[in-house]
Amino acid sequence: MFEKIVSVLNDIIWSPALVVLLVGVGLYFSIRTRFVQVRRFGLMIRSLFARAEKTPDGRQHGISSFEAFCVALSGRVGTGNIVGVATAIALGGPGAIFWMWIIAFFGASTAFVESTLAQQYKFRHATGYRGGPASYIEKGLGLRWLAIVFSVLVLVGYGTFLPTVQSNGMAAALGNSFQLSPLVSGLGLAFVLGLVIIGGIKSIARVASVVTPFMALGYIVITLVVIAQHLDAVPAVLRSIVTGAFGIEPVAGGILGSTIMMGVKRGIFSNEAGEGGGAIVSASADVPHPARQGLAQCFSVYVDTLLICTATALMILCSGTYNIFDSGSGEVLLQNAPELGNNYVGFTQAAIDSVLAGAGGAFVGIAMVFFVFTTVMAYYFYSESSIMYLFDGKGKPKTESALIWIYRFVLLGSVIFGAMKEADTVWQMGDIGVGLTAWVNVIALLILCPKAISALREYEDSLKK
Repeated sequence: MFEKIVSVLNDIIWSPALVVLLVGVGLYFSIRTRFVQVRRFGLMIRSLFARAEKTPDGRQHGISSFEAFCVALSGRVGTGNIVGVATAIALGGPGAIFWMWIIAFFGASTAFVESTLAQQYKFRHATGYRGGPASYIEKGLGLRWLAIVFSVLVLVGYGTFLPTVQSNGMAAALGNSFQLSPLVSGLGLAFVLGLVIIGGIKSIARVASVVTPFMALGYIVITLVVIAQHLDAVPAVLRSIVTGAFGIEPVAGGILGSTIMMGVKRGIFSNEAGEGGGAIVSASADVPHPARQGLAQCFSVYVDTLLICTATALMILCSGTYNIFDSGSGEVLLQNAPELGNNYVGFTQAAIDSVLAGAGGAFVGIAMVFFVFTTVMAYYFYSESSIMYLFDGKGKPKTESALIWIYRFVLLGSVIFGAMKEADTVWQMGDIGVGLTAWVNVIALLILCPKAISALREYEDSLKK
């Protein structure tokens, strides 16, 4: 019964209307910003190093642009980059990767708009700057009730549903590699997370700024080694990605709808553009101009999807370690690796094993630990900020603190629960969490985008002086 309810909710929330809305909004913002994600690529990278301003006594009230970038990137780089890509290929074929690219390219402009607005409408809290979609929905639209709804959705989506996806992927990888039971994996992750999140945003930012670049770089190096060994297969793989995206190949023709849907879903799940999570982190940055943080978050979408997700996809496709299924009937449409079945994380592990025999399982298992740890750490920050928004200015610090402590245990419980559930149900729960926040946030962005566009124009004018 639980699985059926989750499936029905997922179908309702992820109707074709949401897919059209997300792609359409990204295209609209790209046009309005004159494709800022291309024009200002160099400035995106320079924006990462905007220094946080300090108070007269030498203290730093917010986190730096680079720390915000790392926290946001840690929220984006997770199971979506390893298991999510494999799932997209399994249920949508190679063509799903093309649609992941499309949603990332247009999604970068969405990330710019939401992160710039987050800077414009942030508020001060005793722990530093806070804000995000809830703040710009209330202060920009004057809809306090909708801002409260969004904050609750963040607590449900990021605080309850999405952590289950992350811990499930990690538990599967560790089970494949080290024969660890799901319960042990879940308890271990919960314990380490508990040690970090108690320290708050400064602790999270410090850990993320060290661990995230290290884990991303290490993963990219290994994928490049695997791809290099299958270099002759790359041209054919790239053709299959493009032709599969439009249903030209025989296998892809029958699942074109699933190809597009899986590419968009997994792309948005991975890069989070439009969901609001990146905006929540962006509000905590202390930068000279709102548009600078918007540009920094543009770049994080590129790093997540166009770099890390693409590396995973090419590695799997070049190695041929994947199967394709009809998402509706479960029928096997292409069986390159029958021994893997629908063990999605196994696709990535087997790809590495094809070059580094015996190392794939261990490497992916260890990588998943780092990816999941930093991602759930970011999810915690999104949810903690939402609780702080709900209590901002209400003069009830003890109640706020108590609720944050209760939430910490809920999050850690979700991590353990997810590790022990079936993968398909857990992924659908994650999709529900993503879809709920995306619906509310994207509509708010459409109304408020002129504010972000004005900030961009103002910033670009200042560069000419």
